[in-house]
Amino acid sequence: MIYQDNIAEVTKTITEEMVSVLEYKFTFSEEISITIKGLLFVVFALLITSFLLKLFRRFVTRKLPDNDKQKFVTVFGYMRWIVFLVIFLIAMHTSGVNVTAIFAASAALLIGVGLALQTLFQDIISGIFILVDQSVHVGDIIELEGKVGRVLDIRLRTTRAVTVDNKVLVIPNHLYLTNILYNWTENGTETRESVEVGVAYGSDLDLVKKLLLEIAIAQPNVLKSPAPIVLFTDFAASSLNFKVAFTLNNSFEVRFTQSTIRFEIDKAFRAHGISIPFPQRDVHLIKQ
Repeated sequence: MIYQDNIAEVTKTITEEMVSVLEYKFTFSEEISITIKGLLFVVFALLITSFLLKLFRRFVTRKLPDNDKQKFVTVFGYMRWIVFLVIFLIAMHTSGVNVTAIFAASAALLIGVGLALQTLFQDIISGIFILVDQSVHVGDIIELEGKVGRVLDIRLRTTRAVTVDNKVLVIPNHLYLTNILYNWTENGTETRESVEVGVAYGSDLDLVKKLLLEIAIAQPNVLKSPAPIVLFTDFAASSLNFKVAFTLNNSFEVRFTQSTIRFEIDKAFRAHGISIPFPQRDVHLIKQ
């Protein structure tokens, strides 16, 4: 009987000590405090939330195509942090923490942080819009602010693209919303390109057209269908302007094809006596 009383007393003592430890309160100010029990509840709530979010992601993506699955996982990765923040605040409030007091005590700090992170939030929201809107995909060739690159990946804050010079462009996502974006491959990998040239008045225009077509068709990167065409674009002040338009399947390297065509045009025009004029001015000096 005495032995059982001792066990009961020890058990009671241990229980009281555990309760005392769990009820130990961390006080940060007169209005802000939390117990160890409250902290454990917050951690437990976040762990349960993480587990449920993983189950939800697996359930939604199990039958999605690989392309759509990747997009959903990326957007889901952004949104889960918002869920964690909401659950954290709810758990803190449930644990007896005065969340309003926390916001009030750190109002000035939150304003400063908010201003500092304004662009960051713009980038994150823009990244979500890009993925949902599907205006840009990995592998697309884009032009933004005069810079051209092939998209490597779309991240939380930035999009990475590689230029034709093998330099990596790190593009803040908010620039997509504040600038005009050209997606060269939105309608497919084939793009219509051109090279412009002017010839002197009095040139054989039929010969000019014939040479331009032959040069464009001879390029290995130029598609045979649709066939290249030559346009007579303008009667300029000192030249007759032409444009040879052609289709490429790899517009990312368009400047190399354009350069080759220009070399060939200069060579062919010289061989056939066709001159490429340049602006000239006559200056008359009058003696007073």
